[in-house]
Amino acid sequence: MRKFNIYTVVVSLLVLSGCSDFLDTESYTTSTVENYYKTPAEAYSALVGCYDGVQALWSGGIAFPVASEVFSDDVFGGTGNGDGFGYQMMDEFDKGRSPSDQSLFNANWVNYYKAIYRCNILLGKLDQVNWGTDTSLKATYEAEARFLRAYMYFDMVRLWGNIPLLTEPSADNIPQADPQAVYAQIAQDLVFASENLAATTYANQPTATHGRVTKWAAESLIGRVYLYYTGYYQQPDLAGVVTKAQALAYLEDVIANSGHGLVSSFANLWPAASVDNYAGEDNKETIFAIKYTYTSDYTTGNDDGNKWLVMVGMRAFSSYPYGNGWGACTVNSDLWDAYSSTDTRKVASIISIEGENIAFDNQKDQREYTGYYMKKYTPMINKNGESVSAAEAAALGLNSDFQISQFQDYVVIRYADVLLMAAELGSANAQSYFDQVRQRAYGTNFTQLAVSQANILNERRLEFALEGIRYWDLLRQGVDVAATQIAETTEVLNGGVTTTKTISASKIQETKGLQQIPATQISLSNGVLKQNTGW
Repeated sequence: MRKFNIYTVVVSLLVLSGCSDFLDTESYTTSTVENYYKTPAEAYSALVGCYDGVQALWSGGIAFPVASEVFSDDVFGGTGNGDGFGYQMMDEFDKGRSPSDQSLFNANWVNYYKAIYRCNILLGKLDQVNWGTDTSLKATYEAEARFLRAYMYFDMVRLWGNIPLLTEPSADNIPQADPQAVYAQIAQDLVFASENLAATTYANQPTATHGRVTKWAAESLIGRVYLYYTGYYQQPDLAGVVTKAQALAYLEDVIANSGHGLVSSFANLWPAASVDNYAGEDNKETIFAIKYTYTSDYTTGNDDGNKWLVMVGMRAFSSYPYGNGWGACTVNSDLWDAYSSTDTRKVASIISIEGENIAFDNQKDQREYTGYYMKKYTPMINKNGESVSAAEAAALGLNSDFQISQFQDYVVIRYADVLLMAAELGSANAQSYFDQVRQRAYGTNFTQLAVSQANILNERRLEFALEGIRYWDLLRQGVDVAATQIAETTEVLNGGVTTTKTISASKIQETKGLQQIPATQISLSNGVLKQNTGW
């Protein structure tokens, strides 16, 4: 049975409101923003609330990992043949595909800012906590909260480009910030986290703290943010905060001192690819992941499951060990063909209906059917045909089902990513790092390939396919590069009928690869927020 994790505990802080009286009094029976945050235990509870906010980011709207794949050249929008065309609008960067979807990402916008609000509240109250003699605890909690805030802002600024920047609790109606200011804040938060979190190795990290931010997670994310910002915005450094040499040094520190490493078999990273040999969550390759559990419950409203996983399962069809889902992110056959037959990542990453002799019989209900689905992230069933997650929930007597009880963690950063980022930034050990990733993939069929920018980027596609990374790797090479790579005219099956699908490079160029600001938010701001070009 799965363990519970840090996200299970949620603290609700109630803010009193009402008519002003002639006498302001402090409540002695209710926790408020004014009287809370006095002890380290209360600060810890608030920190748990920050993690809970991150866990709930994609409980509504379009999950960032799913959207990131839909934007890329590796999958199509998919979903049911009778569904709306919101996923096709994302896939084709064309608002004309679903004109009514003017606020497709509204739930995302709301959830991100809710979670950032929690972080800002905690960060603003740390000075009023009585820390006693443990002076390091304050810095640790601040580092974790600042990392989480940076992580969320990085998602948001990539998705929308132009967003309000809030670093303290506020209900003010403020305009969108210059992206450079957002990235400067992200960089500052991550540098603070890297400097104030303990250099505890993976082997020495207590099991109970798995899922919490580490020094190594902060240093790794600095590398990712650096590569994206300097690439997309064509800048020499990360918003004047982190240089190329510093970004590489952070990554080299992770490699040399974190104790993280590659899991020996690539397939063992993914539960559906290695049912009997899964390396488990929090394995040594996982540097940071968003944690989920199966304890979601319709009755209580508990909502800590991976609610987006069901979106990418085979459309209303299951075949052991794969559970049913809603058929989003049908995999482009070009990705399947990009792997060589000796690359073990091919069958570990992608479900091939024909290759695995799966008797899929629901093409009539599947849009943009290709014969391939995601394997790295997919719902699962047991040999009795029961949803694995729903069975776990039922054992606890919860009112749940396969839609809300999925518990596969989302791995944000793997050690393999650190190796390839360091190689890309020009490490003296670039060839060795590059070889390590490829040796695992090919095993006895490995032959050395010279390390180069082009080869690294191609390797990243194969290594991180379907993990929400590919699109951003394309976009950081330039909007025109991304547009050219993603654009295509091909044939898919919609409800079993051959249909021509076109993704136009001009649409991606027009939008600069960004998504629409939710119309609901523009309206609520009375026009203070401005829509992105092309939407």
